[in-house]
Amino acid sequence: MLEPNGPLPPEIYWRRRALAIGAAVVVLALIVWIVLSIGGGDDDSESTAAAATSELTESSEPPATSESADPSETSNAGSSSTTTSASSTTAANPSKDCADQSLALKVTPDQPQYKAGEEPGFTIAITNIGTNACERDLGSGLQQVLVYSLDGANRLWSNVDCFPSSEPEVRTLEPGGQARFTVKWSAKTSAPGCTAPREAVAPGGYTVVGQLGSLKSSPEPFNIA
Repeated sequence: MLEPNGPLPPEIYWRRRALAIGAAVVVLALIVWIVLSIGGGDDDSESTAAAATSELTESSEPPATSESADPSETSNAGSSSTTTSASSTTAANPSKDCADQSLALKVTPDQPQYKAGEEPGFTIAITNIGTNACERDLGSGLQQVLVYSLDGANRLWSNVDCFPSSEPEVRTLEPGGQARFTVKWSAKTSAPGCTAPREAVAPGGYTVVGQLGSLKSSPEPFNIA
């Protein structure tokens, strides 16, 4: 470095040079700091923008719902949706027989009086008086129409004595639902197995009773003139 040259003492010139160099260093440091600050700010802004973009992308995806579950769960019997489906199916397709106490049985003559030689007709109605749908075999071999004397002491005829039928006829009865059947009687006597001679009944009063298993209807009167 050149020696200071001037009218003043050399110490003065050295101090001025030191101050100038120090000022230059401070200015340079300030410039470097500003440049680094600007560069770092850009990085922070980019990082902030990237984070915001990432959050927006993640939140834009719809949340998972029960419909997006594994399809096999929909078809498995153990799933809740299938449970609901199974209940409906059970209501529409009952799995138990109609108990006697859930049925009402009624038989009525088609008319209150018949002429001699006419074949009386009867209608038997089976009604589900329970609160649930149920099944019952109503085959003609199980449902009977029986004719008794007016006092009920003598059994005169049954539709299954001479014409038994073993063919099942399973019916589904909804609550309040009814099954109806009609039967004709030749106005002749009969015995179980059709083992006794059949004779025409005399004019007079009679009663008819319906039976399904152990369930019986109330007797209904009619006349043959």
